[in-house]
Amino acid sequence: MTTLDSAREVTAAHRATELQRRYPILQAIALVALLGYGAATIDGFTTRPSLYALLIQATFLGFAGAGQTIVILLGGIDFSIPAFITAGALMTSELLGTHHWPFPAVLALIVLISLAGGAFNGYVSHRFRVQSLIITLGTWSVVIGFLQVWINGGAKGAAPDWLARLTSPSGDTLGIPVPAAVVFWVLLSVALGFFLHRTMAGRRIYLTGANQRAAELALVRTRLVWMGGFALSALVSALVGVLLAGFSGSGDLTIGDPYLFQGLTAVIVGGTMMGGRGDYWRTALGALVLTLLSTILVAQGLSEQDRQMLFGALILLVVAGYGRDQRLRDRI
Repeated sequence: MTTLDSAREVTAAHRATELQRRYPILQAIALVALLGYGAATIDGFTTRPSLYALLIQATFLGFAGAGQTIVILLGGIDFSIPAFITAGALMTSELLGTHHWPFPAVLALIVLISLAGGAFNGYVSHRFRVQSLIITLGTWSVVIGFLQVWINGGAKGAAPDWLARLTSPSGDTLGIPVPAAVVFWVLLSVALGFFLHRTMAGRRIYLTGANQRAAELALVRTRLVWMGGFALSALVSALVGVLLAGFSGSGDLTIGDPYLFQGLTAVIVGGTMMGGRGDYWRTALGALVLTLLSTILVAQGLSEQDRQMLFGALILLVVAGYGRDQRLRDRI
């Protein structure tokens, strides 16, 4: 191979890489391919009830990945997400179903507690230069421990029927035959996309994640950015818990557990990486891809362990591709 041919190959690879960095092309191709495969191999896969059920599952995963996306853009990671999901679900089912609180009061308390807990994570991690993984893991333990004491061995409350209808695949939104939870997810996606790309606060998140020292020299108050990012992560996670309480009818201490690994997988498969690269729309696409893949694997008879191994392999594959991307850019 001549030097000119080699240069052309590198240039073509560079163009393809830059195109993928701008647009999640591979993720979109995977989504279409999975839809086609599911339609061809699973009876009733493309019926409206089936697709709405898929969208409901993707909604929960998309909400869980929203806060993780922001935290990863900052250069951290949030292991307390399952705890705040569980807190949101249990507070909803117990305070509404057992203690008969009005929903606005329950929602206000959930918002207050989650924002305070998330801001604490961001403050301690930034102030004392401690890995966010360690801090959020500690917060997870404290929150779950408190919930265990509060429910005294078991949850007794039940979510109201109107909340269940919001997360039902057969539900509607203002007479339109689309589940309300899916509409909420669409609104969240639009709002987060606008926030990250069109607001000063969003730009500060990217700048802080790309180079915290440079951000501080540019007079960005990075501690407040970290506190705000982790607070938003906790808030969105708690809201997932509210929706899950309606979907499952109640809450329990393990309801948030699946969404740590799956949410992180959706973020990474979508193409968001530490260092200020990516956005929430990629995570939403990753959530759709993973939900479709998981549904197909279940239909094919694969166990939960098999699916976990496959998701782990996907993470390794995407991270390896990201590393190759970095080396290629260094060569150009």
